[in-house]
Amino acid sequence: MNDEQITLPSPPFDSISSVRFSPTNPDHLLASSWDATVRLYEVGDKEGNEGEGKAKFDHRAPVLACCFSDATHAFSGGLDTSVRELDLGTENMRNLGAHNDSISTMTYFRESNTLITGSWDRTLRFWDSRASSPQQSSHDTPERVYQIDLVNNTLVVAMASRLFNIYDIRKMDAPLQQRESSLKFMTRSLACMPDGEGYATASVEGRIAVEYFDPSPVVQEKKYAFKCHRQTINDVDHVWPVNALAFHPTYNTFASAGSDATVSIWDHKVKKRLRQYPKFASSISSLAFNSDGTKLAIAVSYTWDDGEPGLKTAERPAILVRKLGDEVKPKGWTGN
Repeated sequence: MNDEQITLPSPPFDSISSVRFSPTNPDHLLASSWDATVRLYEVGDKEGNEGEGKAKFDHRAPVLACCFSDATHAFSGGLDTSVRELDLGTENMRNLGAHNDSISTMTYFRESNTLITGSWDRTLRFWDSRASSPQQSSHDTPERVYQIDLVNNTLVVAMASRLFNIYDIRKMDAPLQQRESSLKFMTRSLACMPDGEGYATASVEGRIAVEYFDPSPVVQEKKYAFKCHRQTINDVDHVWPVNALAFHPTYNTFASAGSDATVSIWDHKVKKRLRQYPKFASSISSLAFNSDGTKLAIAVSYTWDDGEPGLKTAERPAILVRKLGDEVKPKGWTGN
C-alpha cells in the first residue's frame, strides 16, 4: 500500500468543477473551476517536489468542464456558453462557437479528433477545431445534459429527470437505447468502464448503480446498485451525494468520491470495496486517474450541500494527487 500524497500549489480560489489528466503525459493535469479559470499543472513526484502550475486560462464566467485533446491542446466550457480551445504551450485561447445555455460536460474522441459537448440547452454538439466552421453537428436531447462519457464508439449521456441516452457516435440520428436511471434520485456522476461493457452512475442520495450496455436479459441480470457514502451518527443516518466516479484505465476497478469527504475504490465484478482512503478536509467534487494508472487526482472543494451558510466555514479548495499501490488492483489480478 502506498500512502504517498502530494498537494498541488496555487489551487483555484473557488470550487473545482473538474480535474482531467492528459491522455499522453501521466503528470499533466487540468482543473476547471467556479473561479472562472482553467489551470494546467505538472504533478510532482514527492514531498518537497509537489509539482507546479504551468499555465492559467482566465474565462468570463465559471468553467464547468475541461478536457485534453492532445499533449498541448485542451478545451473548456461553462456558464458563458462558449466552447474554447486552449493552447497549453502559448496560453492562447480560441473561441470555437457556443451553446444556447451553460456547457455542463465534455469529452474528446481522439480517433476522429472530435470534441463532444453537452449543455443545459438540451443539445449535444460535435466540434472539429481544425475545420473553418468548427461545429460539425448538433443533436437534440429530451432533457438538460448533466454528464457524458465515451468508451470505444459508445457515448453515454446522463440527463435531468433521471434519463439516459446511449448512442453509437458514428450514427447520431437516434440513440441506440433510452433508459431511466436505476436510482431514484438525480444523477450526479457517470463513468464508462474501460473494457467497454457498461458504465457506473451515482446519485445525490449516496448510491451507485453498475449498468451494462448489452440489452439481452442475461447481461441485464448482472446490473445492480448499492448504498455508499453514508454514515450513522448518533443513530441518525447521514446520506451524502456521490459527486465523482472514475475507472482505473488498466484494472477496470473504479473510485467514487462524495460530499462526505471520502474516496473509495471498488471492484464491481465481485461487488466489494477494496479500499477507503482516510477522510479529506472537505467534500470532493471531482476525480481522475492518470493515463498509466499510477496516480489519482482528488479535487477537494465545497460542493454547496449546505448552501451559503456552509461557504462561511468551507476550507479553501485543494487538489491532491495520490500515488497508487495494489489497493486499486482486483484480488488475484493476472493481467487479463
